[in-house]
Amino acid sequence: MKNVHELLTKIADITREIETDYPEVYKYLNENPMTIPNMEHPSVDETELKEYLASLETLLEKYKKDQ
Repeated sequence: MKNVHELLTKIADITREIETDYPEVYKYLNENPMTIPNMEHPSVDETELKEYLASLETLLEKYKKDQ
């Protein structure tokens, strides 16, 4: 459970960084297909959290590189 908590903390931190420092990128978070479940009551486990964190990190790195 510690890993899940750490992942959630990292996700919150990077989301906050994007919202605060890169508001022009923040609007794209709602369009990220990783956040749109395709079932009524999705189960989220450590694997999905890792994938979502990686997608956030990739989004931010790509934006920084393209500037």
